Amino acid sequence: MASILRQIVAGPRQKHPEAGLDLCYVTDNIIATSGPSSTFPQRAYRNPTEALVKFLDYKHNNEWAIWEFRAEGTGYPDSEVYGRIRHYPWPDHHPPPFALIPNIMASMRDWLKGPDTKPGRVVVVHCKAGKGRSGTTAVSYLISEEGWTVEDALFRFTTRRMRSGFGAGVSIPSQLRWIRYVDRWAKHQKLYVERKVEIVEVHVWGLREGVKVAIEGYVDEGRTIKNFHTFDRHERIIVDGQDPDPTSAISATTSPSSSSLPSSDARSPSSVPQQTSSGGLENGGNAVIFRPAQSIILPSNDISVDLERRNKATYGWTMVTSVAHVWFNAFFEGHGPENHGDAAADGVFEIAWDAMDGIKGSARKGTRALDRLGVVWRAVDSQNDGKPALPQIITEPKEGEPVPEMKAADWKSAQHSNLVAITKDLGLRTESPVSGVSKASSLRSSGSSPQHSEEDQLVGVKVHGPSGEQHVSHELAGADLSIVTASEPDLGMPKVRSPAPMTQADVSKIGDLELGGVPSVVANMQKSRAHDESDSKAEEGLKTSKEHVLGQVLKEDQR
Repeated sequence: MASILRQIVAGPRQKHPEAGLDLCYVTDNIIATSGPSSTFPQRAYRNPTEALVKFLDYKHNNEWAIWEFRAEGTGYPDSEVYGRIRHYPWPDHHPPPFALIPNIMASMRDWLKGPDTKPGRVVVVHCKAGKGRSGTTAVSYLISEEGWTVEDALFRFTTRRMRSGFGAGVSIPSQLRWIRYVDRWAKHQKLYVERKVEIVEVHVWGLREGVKVAIEGYVDEGRTIKNFHTFDRHERIIVDGQDPDPTSAISATTSPSSSSLPSSDARSPSSVPQQTSSGGLENGGNAVIFRPAQSIILPSNDISVDLERRNKATYGWTMVTSVAHVWFNAFFEGHGPENHGDAAADGVFEIAWDAMDGIKGSARKGTRALDRLGVVWRAVDSQNDGKPALPQIITEPKEGEPVPEMKAADWKSAQHSNLVAITKDLGLRTESPVSGVSKASSLRSSGSSPQHSEEDQLVGVKVHGPSGEQHVSHELAGADLSIVTASEPDLGMPKVRSPAPMTQADVSKIGDLELGGVPSVVANMQKSRAHDESDSKAEEGLKTSKEHVLGQVLKEDQR
C-alpha cells in the first residue's frame, strides 16, 4: 500500500530504478532529491530517510553530506543522517534571503574542494520537491563556484531533473531573479551589503476593486516571512486622470517621495478593456499611490509585495479571486555589485502583473488584480535613537575560514504562530478585516479557476545518474551497482495533473481504502505488479548488500 501511495503522490515522476528514490545527479558531485521523511503518515507516501541513507552509503561510502532548505522542517532528525547535514532553511516557493547565499556557496565549496576532499564526494541538496529551493541552490553553485553561465546552469538542472515537456526545473520568477542576482554577485567580488530599507510608496497602475496590498520581509534568519504592513484605504490616493502610459517608468530614484503618476485634475479611471489572466475582459482600474501613515522599515534588502483580491461574501466568508506576490532585493536593484558594494540610497522596483509569482510556485494567479506596480524604496541611514544605521558587509568565507550555519527548523514540522501563511489559494476563506482592501462592492468573475493539487510543482520530475543517464538496471542482488548508461526510454505517460494529495485523515483510514475509489493510477497497479515486485526485490537487495556503522562500510573481517 505504501508503494501505491508513493506512486499517487509522485504522479508521472520516475522513481530511481536502483532504490525507488526520487533523486537526480545534476553533476557528478551534486545530487538533488526530494525531502525524505522518518515520520508517519509522510513516510507512507514520501521517500523513507533510511532508504536514501543506504543508497548514499552504498554509492558514495561516507563521502556525502546533505544541505537542506526546509523552513517547514526536514521531516527527520539529524542523527538519522549521522549528523552529516547543513541547515539553511527558508520558506517554500520563495527565494532565499540573499545573506544566506555566501555561506551556502562557501560550505558547499569547502566540502567538494577542500584539502581533505576524496574522489566520489557529493553534495546532496533537498527541499520538499527537490526542485525550486534545491534548484536555486544547485544552479547558484554552478554559476558562482564553477563558472557556468546562467543559461547553461538552468538548462542543466532542467534537463537532469525534469521530463521533456513538463517545464523548467526552476520556474518561479522571483527565484529566477535571485539566480541572476547571484550571477552579478559572483562577477563583482562576491560582495554583499545588508541594509535596512524603508518602503516610501507603492505605485499601482490599473488597480482593480477588492485588492489588498501588503509589504513582507524575512525575519528569524530567513525561516519566517513577516507581514510588516497592510495598506489601509486611508493610505490610498487615487490619482486623477487616465492611467499612466505603460511605457513610462517611475522616476523617483533621486527623490523617492515624488510620484511618477499623473497629477490630480480629474477623478476618472481608464476604461480601456484589459485582458484578465483567466481569459475574460475587464475594464482597467485606477492609478493609485499607497503612502503609509507610518514608516515601513524592513530589516534587510529582501522585500516582498503580497497581493490578494477578494469579494465580500455572506456569513463571515469571503471569495479570494487573485493571489500573487513578488520579491526583490534593494542592494541589487540599487546596482550595488557594479559599484563595489556602494548601492544607490534609493530607487524603484517595477514589475508587470504577468511577471509576478503565482500560487504555490505556479503561474496561476487568478483574475487580474492590477496591471503594473512600482515600489519606491530608500535605505535607512539612521536608527530610531538617531544613531547611524551601519550596513553589514557580507563576503563569502575563504577556504579554511569557518562558515556560519543557520539553526534548523523543527524537524517534526511544528508550525510557528508568527509564520505567514505561504499556502494561499483561491476560493472561499473566512473573512478578515476589510480595511486593507481597495473599495469593492462586487467583483467581476470570469469563471472559476481550476483547483491545483499541492503536488502540481512535482509534475514531470525525473531522476538521473551522475553522467546524465536516466535508465539503469533494476537487478541488485549479487550484481554490480554501477550505473549503466542507456538511452532515455519512451515513458508513454500522458501529460496530466497528478492526483490531489492525500490528507492525514485519508491516511489514517488507509486500512479501509478500496482500490476502486483511488484514481486511475491505482486501478492500473495490477498491470505493473511484476515491475513493482522487481523493485521490491531491488530495494531488499540494497538494504542487505552492505553493513554500515555511521556511514562506514565494514571490512570482511569485521562482520
